[in-house]
Amino acid sequence: MYTVIPWTLLLLSRTAHGTASNLRSELALPGVASFTPGDEGYANASRAFNLRFTLEPVAVVYPTTALELAEIVKIGSAHKLRVTARSGGHSYIANGLGGENGTLVIDMAKFTNITVDPATRTAVIGTGNRLGDIALALNEYGFAMPHGSCPYVGMSALVATPYGGFGFSSRMWGMTLDNIVSLDVVLSNGTIAKASKTVNPDLFWAMRGAGPSFRITTAFKFSVYPAPESVIIFQYNWHLDVASAANALGAFQEFVQEPGLPAEFGADLLLTRGGVEGNVSFVLTGGWHGDPSLLNATVPPFLATMPPLNAVTLTGGNWIDSVIFLGGGPLNTSTAPDHTDSFYAKSLMTPEASPMSEAARTSFVNSLAYDGFASNTSWFIQVELYGGSNSKINSVPLDETAFAHRSAMFTIQFYASSFNNAPPYPDFGFTFLDNLVDGITSNSPADWDYGAYPNYMEDKLVDYKQRYYGTHYPRLLALKKVLDPTDVFDFPVGIND
Repeated sequence: MYTVIPWTLLLLSRTAHGTASNLRSELALPGVASFTPGDEGYANASRAFNLRFTLEPVAVVYPTTALELAEIVKIGSAHKLRVTARSGGHSYIANGLGGENGTLVIDMAKFTNITVDPATRTAVIGTGNRLGDIALALNEYGFAMPHGSCPYVGMSALVATPYGGFGFSSRMWGMTLDNIVSLDVVLSNGTIAKASKTVNPDLFWAMRGAGPSFRITTAFKFSVYPAPESVIIFQYNWHLDVASAANALGAFQEFVQEPGLPAEFGADLLLTRGGVEGNVSFVLTGGWHGDPSLLNATVPPFLATMPPLNAVTLTGGNWIDSVIFLGGGPLNTSTAPDHTDSFYAKSLMTPEASPMSEAARTSFVNSLAYDGFASNTSWFIQVELYGGSNSKINSVPLDETAFAHRSAMFTIQFYASSFNNAPPYPDFGFTFLDNLVDGITSNSPADWDYGAYPNYMEDKLVDYKQRYYGTHYPRLLALKKVLDPTDVFDFPVGIND
């Protein structure tokens, strides 16, 4: 039984729905914008962030209240349609549009309220907000929270929060989803409900790791933190050959496992095309959220294992300065339109207990240095630090949330765009990234317990149930049959049989 928010006025209530031919008229709710094929504005409303995907939803609807949203879900369910929410629209495989044609899309762009309670250090954030706008709103109260760097990424739907939410502050504060206190949701039958540790706890568990399969969230309540007074964004740059880069990756694996690594140290390795064939650009980048004088006591043990530096950049400031710097532009997303890309992406979450072998690292870097140099794509690889000593991410018990990878050392993001960021996407882009991942896994033990990160979702991952959801999949599937028995919130890589 679910705890339902009391509400007595539902002007839009219906007792029966028409056939599919009446869908357009049924969605013509007072004050609610909607676009169906043939409407002016439909092409823009149905445009995917990743231009590899061209989809035709049956409609894109923009509710402004939870009551309207609930009614739209009921309409979609009555028509036996797949219903999906879009918040920001940055799903790598267009799951914000359902991942296939014929989906009813509910765009959350109107749900932009943000309320901050300084006394309890919490914030209630509507799911239509973008990360840049959230950072600005929290900063007005002197607060911050862990999240990624792209200002235009949406807070919910099929992007940041339900699957993780990683940033340079995550080793200190945890994933975005680790800081959820409660949620306001609409279930697949149109019921408006809350979820927290004490209210609908099974739903609350499932939403933090596999949320889009179970509900549409209208608002999150988060724990927030006093914004650090000082943040240093560091960038240490090398140009390395294959052997040196493979050794450097191994040295970094050893460095982050040293017992004294502070939680205030957040980092990734950024690997890009080298200046000559056989080389890669190797950059240690990240954020230091502690006493500025202590950064120089933290990084030198790693630097001592490395060849001479090519360049060093240290950019200091306060918390919001660092968010602006990492975002690469204004945080107020109303000042300019979002961009699009044409790309393929993959991910690999490496187990902390079994670091990448020398053979795996060498195969990986060799492909970057030669195939990557010749590639007709614009690519980057991010080796994001999740684990290491004192990591808040991995200190959370595995079964606390549905997020399935609490023992990961790194999440590696593999990303390749067409050169002009537009279709057609080159076939080599697929084989290049697939071979990179295969080179690592094939040179690792047969029982190597690696995973994949759902926020970097891919459309070609065959064993996604294991890689995305791990040992939690059976419980998630059982809950799915209870919470969404007719698969209203269903999509290609969600929780389904």
